[in-house]
Amino acid sequence: MKTANLALRPAILLSLVAGLTVTAGLLAPPSTLAQDGPAQTVGSGSNIPLATNAPDQYVVKTGDTLWDISKVFLKEPWYWPEIWYVNPQIANPHLIYPGDVLKLVYIDGQPRLTVAERGGETVESGRGGKRLSPEVRRSPLSQAITAIPYDIVASFMGRPTLLTKDQVKTAPYVVAMRDSHMIGAIGNEVYARGIGDAALETRYSVIHVEEELRDPDNNALLGYSGMYVGSGPVATEGDPAKLVMTDSTREVLQGDKVFPESVDVNVDFVPHSPSSDIDAGIIAVRSHTVMGQYQVVALNRGSSAGLEPGHILAVYQRGGVVRDTFKEGGLAARRSRSANFGSNVQLPDERAGVLMVFKAFDNMSYALVMETTHEIRQGDRAKTP
Repeated sequence: MKTANLALRPAILLSLVAGLTVTAGLLAPPSTLAQDGPAQTVGSGSNIPLATNAPDQYVVKTGDTLWDISKVFLKEPWYWPEIWYVNPQIANPHLIYPGDVLKLVYIDGQPRLTVAERGGETVESGRGGKRLSPEVRRSPLSQAITAIPYDIVASFMGRPTLLTKDQVKTAPYVVAMRDSHMIGAIGNEVYARGIGDAALETRYSVIHVEEELRDPDNNALLGYSGMYVGSGPVATEGDPAKLVMTDSTREVLQGDKVFPESVDVNVDFVPHSPSSDIDAGIIAVRSHTVMGQYQVVALNRGSSAGLEPGHILAVYQRGGVVRDTFKEGGLAARRSRSANFGSNVQLPDERAGVLMVFKAFDNMSYALVMETTHEIRQGDRAKTP
């Protein structure tokens, strides 16, 4: 599994995730790319919903994400693994870079997306195109397109505000402040246990553990919310190690947790729908506010329920309860003197957005809000789309 350090923007391997059902057409020989055709809303003989105005081709731009590109061609981006064509003639066929030209073609009536040009060089297509010999691409992996905005996820992981039980139990922690101070702030020196052999100048974030995160379905303890306190580099190695606080938003306390500011973030995934029915509750939101695009939520389901990075879930707002006083045309309500006249009616859940899971633990997971049409709040449900 590929990982990348926070300091280096990683490559996204657009590999077809193990366990996904991929049609045989994806592995067809390059000569089958001859069947070009007009864009369609739904591919002939398939259930893949192409975007109404899906272009014949698209030039990948710096700053694009795989989600953005998927939306160009598909109504529902989680169908990406169904249309991505693996051309065996291209070195590293799963990597997409700025400058690459993606082409929408039809193979046996099925829509397929392939790389027509690599940075301006034509790829063998079976129609007399220039054949590129497999070789190591000169573009650095750090320029490749990621599935989701990497910096947002990496920032969250480096300054976590949602903590699992295991993180709270095992993470390094502040044991004391220099000169017997009870609290720490910018310029203060603090001692942390559990950091291990971290090198000098390695930066760490200090996180204060706050309220419990409970599973709304069975009240089981899943984790805790956390508040970013501050950060600083290692000044003295050892156990405890000494940190010098160079940034703070509130006081540092004994027992606060310590996390590396630069972390390895797994980015080896593509958008896809879960193969089973998922019904998860949003148990926490960052800063306990309503959620918008590119904000992180926690779910009360994880790998034990079948969730994995790249899974797409639709968010549904819980329907409210209203009092129906209009049955029988409202005449009975006029005759009644009771303010509570009428029966309660449960309104249906309404779709409010889309999430992508980027980190799955056993019994909870983190997901990024990709799209919203209405506010997303704690207590809303996330389901297989």
